[in-house]
Amino acid sequence: MYFVYILKCADETLYTGIATELERRIEEHNGSDKGAKYTRARRPVRLVYSEEHPDRSSASKREYEIKKKMSRVEKLKLISDCGSPDA
Repeated sequence: MYFVYILKCADETLYTGIATELERRIEEHNGSDKGAKYTRARRPVRLVYSEEHPDRSSASKREYEIKKKMSRVEKLKLISDCGSPDA
């Protein structure tokens, strides 16, 4: 199982990624050198959206769609539509 997720950084920017173990990955973003370079300078980060995918291929395609094809406004709408209060 793979997860596509969106994090909101301390500077209010959004970061999108994929992971197999979502909780571990968020911990890495917040407290480890294994977190993405982008998020290391913008800690703390918090999870605002996630969705499950059965395989890496579908997760990667969805990550690309969110990262490259969606505007910030569209991403915020996706987050708010899922019921997250952090949008």
